[in-house]
Amino acid sequence: MSKLTIIDNEFASLWYYPDKKIIHHQIKKYITGKPLQDLLNRGTEELRKNGAKKWLSDDRNNNALGVKDTEWANNIWFPNTAQAGWKYWALVQPEKITGQMNMKRQTSFVSDAGVVVKVFNDPDEAMSWLEAQ
Repeated sequence: MSKLTIIDNEFASLWYYPDKKIIHHQIKKYITGKPLQDLLNRGTEELRKNGAKKWLSDDRNNNALGVKDTEWANNIWFPNTAQAGWKYWALVQPEKITGQMNMKRQTSFVSDAGVVVKVFNDPDEAMSWLEAQ
């Protein structure tokens, strides 16, 4: 599977798989504020530009989002990404319990809005599920 690197910095990597039309990010260390927004906005841009509908979030190394990040994600990023065509989300959940609890709320919010969500502990399983969608 070919993979294009979109972002690779101290906080995260973002890839696009053109043959599968999958956006994939991997958090390297806790990310918040502008670096988080830049990562997610760039993923949305790639999703829209390429007609992709699938997103794999490898958030094992992240933790709970703060109030400002959650509000931004729910009120700005998610509506823009849904409008861009997002339909399937494979989430590799954070290792920390606080991060898992936070992402459970996020997955409920996104699922209630019509995106098919599945939570994983293993990124390979998450990718296999997305490929089958």
